[in-house]
Amino acid sequence: MSVTQGEFMQRVLDHLDRAEQRLPKVQPAIDWQQVMAARWMPGQSGMHGWLRPLQVRLDLQLDDLHGVDRQKQLLDSNTAQFVAGFPANNALLWGARGTGKSSLVRALLARYAGQGMRLIEIDKTDLLHLPELLQQIADQAWRFVLFCDDLAFEADDAAYKSLKTVLDGTAEASPDNLLLYATSNRRHLLPEKRSDNLAAEQVDGEIHPGEAIEEKIALSDRFGLWVSFYPFSQEQYLAVVQHWLTQLAADYQLEWQWTPQLQQEAIRWATTRGNRNGRCAWQFARAWVGRALLPAELPAAP
Repeated sequence: MSVTQGEFMQRVLDHLDRAEQRLPKVQPAIDWQQVMAARWMPGQSGMHGWLRPLQVRLDLQLDDLHGVDRQKQLLDSNTAQFVAGFPANNALLWGARGTGKSSLVRALLARYAGQGMRLIEIDKTDLLHLPELLQQIADQAWRFVLFCDDLAFEADDAAYKSLKTVLDGTAEASPDNLLLYATSNRRHLLPEKRSDNLAAEQVDGEIHPGEAIEEKIALSDRFGLWVSFYPFSQEQYLAVVQHWLTQLAADYQLEWQWTPQLQQEAIRWATTRGNRNGRCAWQFARAWVGRALLPAELPAAP
């Protein structure tokens, strides 16, 4: 069956159209003058990733974070050095959940955005493609903090070695305008097992860890700054509850007072959740203020 020249050209055009649809879309460049934060979005098959602008609120201040004064001082000082163009360290924020690790990073963005700091969020699974991300920001005048929340790896995770290489140990240095802040519930980012200690040995009174332990420590050791977070005492927890009650009540012009009954209610709230931290305090404050406001918002009965 013969094919006319017109039919052949139409088939070629149809093929080109289908091929063009499979090509990655060209994303517009970010105007960092207007955008304070972005998130790395992987492309097809992990290639041709792009930065998606985020709408962020800069209302969370360092003074809103209670019970973590030492942690605030450490990371604030490190960030100030970085934003000023001075030497600074990649930081690992590790410890108890809900104690303000992620909130501290976002509060620092609020403090230093006006001085050139910008935040890029990246998921752990996308760390394999860090070289592509670095190419997109290497020549920018802004000071970028690459933020990876809830960072943890399994023993065979490919992203583990990729991140270790980027942090330290490659011939090609990371750009001077980039710093990595990561949060984790694990100090060494990898699961630690009792069997890891079986290979440890004692030589002339000194304990020499086995290879498994050395491998686990190798990544976290590449973070120059470790910031540890610990569970709140009841006193710290109640202080955070009162702070957020004050903030939220002021937002809604709600009159309230701290009473023994309210204190016991806040304690019960934490007890039922099995944790006592800043996140729990924030959630209690929202629940209590919402309930206090609700009767005034309900329509009158007919």
